[in-house]
Amino acid sequence: MATATAPVFAAGASNGFAALSFDQKLDRLAEVAVRVGLNLKPGQELFLTAPTDAMPLARRITEHAYKAGAKLVTTIYSDDAATLARYQYAPDDSFDYAPTWFYDGVSAAFKSGAARMAISGTNPALLAGQDPDKVSRANVAVSKAYKPALEFITRHDINWTIIAAATPAWAALVFPNDAPDVALNKLWEAIFFCSRITGDDFLADWKQHNANLRTRVEFLNNKRYHSLRFFTCGADGNPDNATDLTVGLADTHLWAGGGTTAGNGIYCNANIPTEECFTTPHKDRVNGHVSASKPLSHQGTLIENIHCEFKDGKITKATATAGEAALNKLISADEGARQLGEVALVPNPSPIAQSGILFWNTLFDENAASHIALGQAYSTCLIDGDKLGNEQLAKLGANESLIHVDWMIGGPTMSVDGLSADGTAEPLMRNGDWV
Repeated sequence: MATATAPVFAAGASNGFAALSFDQKLDRLAEVAVRVGLNLKPGQELFLTAPTDAMPLARRITEHAYKAGAKLVTTIYSDDAATLARYQYAPDDSFDYAPTWFYDGVSAAFKSGAARMAISGTNPALLAGQDPDKVSRANVAVSKAYKPALEFITRHDINWTIIAAATPAWAALVFPNDAPDVALNKLWEAIFFCSRITGDDFLADWKQHNANLRTRVEFLNNKRYHSLRFFTCGADGNPDNATDLTVGLADTHLWAGGGTTAGNGIYCNANIPTEECFTTPHKDRVNGHVSASKPLSHQGTLIENIHCEFKDGKITKATATAGEAALNKLISADEGARQLGEVALVPNPSPIAQSGILFWNTLFDENAASHIALGQAYSTCLIDGDKLGNEQLAKLGANESLIHVDWMIGGPTMSVDGLSADGTAEPLMRNGDWV
């Protein structure tokens, strides 16, 4: 497992940032979350979720939200110990249940115009020792209950964002050879660095970063590729671990990246950090085989060395050296769980990749490498997709599912070609970077 040293973070930080106290750095992160991530507007409500260990950041975010004119901030905290207690003591039928009344309330909040923010940071390995069948059933129950609210997210009807907080359990997984306090400090510094708050004018830095991503998005949209081909050899040179995957793109696909304007007219950044350009693949036009370049942490289970074979859009075989049962439960969640809802390009020189850290957290790891996502497609990545019904979206190739799970396939050995309808190939990436 790779670790990062202090100079990696220092290289991207100003002297002014290095002199700041931890509380001042945390305040910067909270300000970016509200002003760049959400771009929260006066009079908006904010629905915020966070692990209990992230309470200091949640409080700072709440302060900045009210300074921005928030009408009300409502925060729901999750607790790892309480989550484990369910798996240890709850009756079996508990795992087929989710509080629909709660998710109905969330949906009602979004319908009334509330913004959404999630603070990531729970223990990635929390449920690694639990029954994968119970984990899968609980996830399916939540996905069904949450679907009406999730559609506000996948259609980008509201301004929403995800940001991260370092927590002791997460830090111990990322930096297992360090003392707990050292590991926690390292993870915080990595989050600050990757979230681009280390410059003297960090808000201007974000504006420039968004402009750079927009230039790349416009290039890809002008190209109108029919499909993308990802190809590489396995890290050990074994052709069985190689990737050779052709991902067809939806008929009216649109690339997106960085900040976007939500359906409510508010420009926001859905992920802090973000380095990706992404679009909607055609659910029936994915063929070949692909190996994950990083482990996947999904709902408390670590899934390592994923290898999948696709034919006509669907996974026909899926293996993993750890967490394989959880992987197969995941792709059996519903009919669309075996098909792709997103494909994203990320250059290997991104700050997250160059940090040398395996975060065991999709928010970060997906921004270190090109990736694909199983499950639900984003309708906003289709021309006028936000105006179309599910049947119309499906005809264009957009996938529908209860899940949306990203996993990483890119890295320093990955090459990507853009293919025209007649199969003509144009190099897009070599050795993990843009050509």
